[in-house]
Amino acid sequence: MTSSEDRWFRLAPCGLIAVSLDGVVAEVNDTFLSWTGYDRDEVVGRPFVSILDAGTRLFYETRHLQIVHLGGTINEVALTLTCANGSKLPVLVNAAIDQESQLVRSAVFNASERLQYEAELLHARKSAESSEARVRILQDSSSTFGVSASDVDVAQSFVDVAREAFTAREAAVLLLDENGELQLVAGVNPLAGRTAPVLSLRNTPRVTVVEEQSARDEYPELAAAMREIRLASLSITPLLAEGERLGILVCFFGRRDEFDDHFFDLQKALGRQASQTFVRVRLQRQLAYLALHDQLTGVANRQLLQQSLDDAIGRAADTGEPLAVLFLDVDGFKEINDQFGHATGDAVLVEIADRLRQGVRADDVVGRIGGDEFVAICGSADAGAAASIARRILDITHAPIAVSAGVISASVSVGVSLYRPGVDQQPTGENLLIRADGAMYDSKGAGKNRVTLESSASG
Repeated sequence: MTSSEDRWFRLAPCGLIAVSLDGVVAEVNDTFLSWTGYDRDEVVGRPFVSILDAGTRLFYETRHLQIVHLGGTINEVALTLTCANGSKLPVLVNAAIDQESQLVRSAVFNASERLQYEAELLHARKSAESSEARVRILQDSSSTFGVSASDVDVAQSFVDVAREAFTAREAAVLLLDENGELQLVAGVNPLAGRTAPVLSLRNTPRVTVVEEQSARDEYPELAAAMREIRLASLSITPLLAEGERLGILVCFFGRRDEFDDHFFDLQKALGRQASQTFVRVRLQRQLAYLALHDQLTGVANRQLLQQSLDDAIGRAADTGEPLAVLFLDVDGFKEINDQFGHATGDAVLVEIADRLRQGVRADDVVGRIGGDEFVAICGSADAGAAASIARRILDITHAPIAVSAGVISASVSVGVSLYRPGVDQQPTGENLLIRADGAMYDSKGAGKNRVTLESSASG
């Protein structure tokens, strides 16, 4: 696992825990430990059921585990954990079996805020009849957010709900990008290009309202821009999750200048709901990525390679374009491990994977099939194109690799198999891999650091 992946695992915005098929905890991240108050050695090696509340333990043993073992996955199961200090922590759990490691990997979401949010909704509905319509909109938005599949989907749903719920002229969601800058993701910002961003407002920790008349002294440029486009006021709601700032929602009002407690309560509740949805969508996206990519090198894993290869064979059959599969093995990798250690060996594999991605074309797929063996799937590549790609890979991978122990000279042996629609019978993905693997061993036998095209396609 790379350092960035290890850090993501440890500090993910949800608990991550892996349990053996017989129910013993094998891995747990720092987030789970901080939520429950346990030390790592108090959890790892312990039956997971032993830290469940008695009320949910029976369900976990008789229902949860059965569904996971039968279907391979289970989503959004409500459980209650018993923390180290004896307190109870309500959680939602998504779990799936990792066939390769034979572990049940689970993402654990803290549901405390969700319960608090539901209580706030109930209180708001009972406290003021005038808020019933807005609360109903807020409740209905839960189903809208539930089917959102991307940041843009969530943001657009949020904008639509906010505009209607608060009778705003416009609404906009701005999210922080990787550089920490707010970017418009959905909706309309009528102030864009008219005034410089006010940092104190963009970073507000709570729902904030700015009225044009009262803002003339504190924010004169903003007030002037609002006056120019006839905005009476605007509200800014921070989007926060587990202390992390995700972005803001801004509602723009043409006439509104009265904001009661119900307004602030609903803005806060809707902001919390959207924030939690953003986290869920991003986590699911990250988990989906990790499920299909090699944790050490970041290239496609065996499952994604098989899917990609099957798709590539189907496209080749449909279009009549040739398909090449390159099977690559690092020469002398055992000696590298023996001489420099496994940490250095892992570093070499990561570097080799990066160089393979540089050596292939933009649309080609590179994956690690296991150990020091890699595969490249090259669509629309005949024998000549495949040989050219393979030679480029040889040149790139043979360059010295700087590691902590010094400099290592590595190389790869490459075998190539081809599918030529109209000439060859349509193969299976496994057949192409076996043929390319055989050609790779021919390269090994001929002296390594070379390319061999399978003999059946050499003509």
